[in-house]
Amino acid sequence: MEIKVLGTGCAKCKALEKAVTDAVKQSGINATILKVEDIVEIMQFGVMTTPALVVNGEIVIKGRVPSVKDLTKLLTN
Repeated sequence: MEIKVLGTGCAKCKALEKAVTDAVKQSGINATILKVEDIVEIMQFGVMTTPALVVNGEIVIKGRVPSVKDLTKLLTN
């Protein structure tokens, strides 16, 4: 599984990155987590509100930071 956290480095972007890392560790998911801070690359996904989460090329969250529990549920389904 490839997970990308899209964000320019704001507090919410960092919080999403940490929550995703925690969710992956807690659930034992085999995933690669990438942080994308380049605004041009973020815009290629059509994202105008950060942070955003992309799983296997599909945008699954944008503009908010869900709980670790919600992320775990999202990533294991």
